[in-house]
Amino acid sequence: MSTEPRLAEVAEPEPAQQAAPGTDQAVKETLEDYTLRFAPRSYRRWTPMVVATTALGGIAYMADFSIGAGIGLAHGTGNALLAIAVAAVVIFVTGFPLAYYGARYNIDLDLITRGSGFGYFGSVITSVIFASFTFIFFALEGSIMAQGLKLGLGLPLWLGYLVSTLMVIPLVIYGMTALSKLQVWTTPIWLLLMVGPLVYLVATDPGTVDRFLAYAGTDGDGGINTASVLLGAGVCLSLIAQIGEQIDYLRFMPPKTGANKRSWWTAVVMAGPGWVVLGALKQAIGVFLAVYIIAEVGASAAPEPIQQFKGAFDAMMPSWLVVPLAVVLVVISQIKINVTNAYSGSLAWTNSFTRVTRRYPGRMVFVLVNLGFALALMEADMFSFLNGILGFYSNCAIAWVVTVATDIGINKYVLKLSPHAPEFRRGMLYAVNPVGVVSFVAASGLSIAMYFHALGDTLQPYSPVAAAVIAFVLTPLMAVVTKGRYYLRRTDDGIAEPLLDEDGNPSAVTYECHVCRQQFERPDVAACRTHDAVVCSLCLSTDKVGDHVLPAAV
Repeated sequence: MSTEPRLAEVAEPEPAQQAAPGTDQAVKETLEDYTLRFAPRSYRRWTPMVVATTALGGIAYMADFSIGAGIGLAHGTGNALLAIAVAAVVIFVTGFPLAYYGARYNIDLDLITRGSGFGYFGSVITSVIFASFTFIFFALEGSIMAQGLKLGLGLPLWLGYLVSTLMVIPLVIYGMTALSKLQVWTTPIWLLLMVGPLVYLVATDPGTVDRFLAYAGTDGDGGINTASVLLGAGVCLSLIAQIGEQIDYLRFMPPKTGANKRSWWTAVVMAGPGWVVLGALKQAIGVFLAVYIIAEVGASAAPEPIQQFKGAFDAMMPSWLVVPLAVVLVVISQIKINVTNAYSGSLAWTNSFTRVTRRYPGRMVFVLVNLGFALALMEADMFSFLNGILGFYSNCAIAWVVTVATDIGINKYVLKLSPHAPEFRRGMLYAVNPVGVVSFVAASGLSIAMYFHALGDTLQPYSPVAAAVIAFVLTPLMAVVTKGRYYLRRTDDGIAEPLLDEDGNPSAVTYECHVCRQQFERPDVAACRTHDAVVCSLCLSTDKVGDHVLPAAV
């Protein structure tokens, strides 16, 4: 570690220039849980297992049951299970480097994307894609909850949509502190209500397993078909962007040390890419319950989780207890995931808006924007055309996640053309890096064209494969062609203190930002262009005239 005095101690800084409008509000609000910025060591007081439990609590959503049921009903159990497995492998492999980077360097997926091939403004497009993921899945979960409220309380669907939207607002106002408590306390109840009926059905009626394995689906004869598997995998792969929500929690991991490395790695793998193991199991359970409901009630109700669990509870409980328990399960699941959807979506929208306009309007503004989009989708009955929405969306999500994962895994560690330490601060990055942007646009554009049959019916099922392969090939190719020159606008941020400590963790040395007068740790600040002082990353983002932004290196 450097023994030179810190920059802020060298000389008394000149009086700070007038902060950009909204800076004070931005500083106060983002210091609750360090939204839009690096999460400092002083805030990260949770153990690895608490962080992991909190992160996994956010995947309690019921959408997996609907997704699995939809694929199983269309293509049969064999094709559905293979599709789920293929998607799970892709999600795990691509999610691992992203989860590691988020946990190791304590930044969210947008900040990772900036320095992993996209540039300071180039990653705005991926922030919008991630925000879209959050309101699409908020709408899906809200629709499922509305179905439960209709069954249990007789509420019309339109009112159920409104209730499911409004009820998360008080919870999402608070950040990691409140969310960690909510997720930890509700997870055991959720697990019991989800697993109990499945175990009972299998134990008391083994024939349900035989019917499940033999189900042929409406579009097939029960045999394995490559096109069916890939179409199903494409729908499942729409969930690939879920890793962004996992990282919103994993960025609060404590520093990795020799003493905690085993629990640290266990937490990162389990709550990072490992989320897909539980997700895949829920999708398979969705197929199982759908087949069971078809035999007991009929196909029309099979894709709806509330009907799936009502049917399962019917087999093991008194009739008066069935509907209340099914509704409780759906409501708990919806709250657990939709507070995360609303929270993560608001971060993504706010991050993009702040960078583009250099003004911070407040995160709650975009909580309401995200909820507005979700409510519109619910009122448009998105549940009835769910697989179409997810199949289309997956092409964009796959292209983005594979591009960033490839940049980390190949360009950073193999080719060494991408800077190893993550960079996200304005002034340090080029506005646009063609490595990630070109790879993403080419991969998503061609795969979407395939999805809409522009290249023929035969290739249509292969659109998710195309998105992944093109992104995986183009990302290192573009890095080689550009020789990595568009990653960093400058390599020196004007501060002598190293970014990382002797263990490779972000340095905990603190500095005072001379614009907002708050203390920030070393990775979140850079030297000021016009003063002998430092400026935090958010004040740099809201600097309208660029007085504080360091110039490009000659």
